[in-house]
Amino acid sequence: MIGFLVAGLVIGALARLITPGKQNLGIVATLALGLVGSLIGGLIAQFFGTGDIWELNVLGFVLAVVAAVLLIGVAEAIAGKNKRAVR
Repeated sequence: MIGFLVAGLVIGALARLITPGKQNLGIVATLALGLVGSLIGGLIAQFFGTGDIWELNVLGFVLAVVAAVLLIGVAEAIAGKNKRAVR
C-alpha cells in the first residue's frame, strides 16, 4: 500500500513536470491524480497482457504518466471554468 502511494506521488510529480505551464495543484491533488493515473495505466497495461494491475512494469508506468498528464489537463480545465464562473 505504501509503495502504491509512493508510485502515485512519483507519477503525479512526473506528470506535472511534463505538463507545460504552471499548475495550481497541491501535493494532495498531485498524489490523487497520480494514483488515479496509475490505476488507469495499470488497467490498460493489464488489458494488453503485460501483467497484473498491481505489478510495476514499464508499459504500465508510461501509461500511468500519460493518463496523469491528461488528468492534470482536465483538472486545470475544470478549475479554469470555476474561476471564470465566479467572476
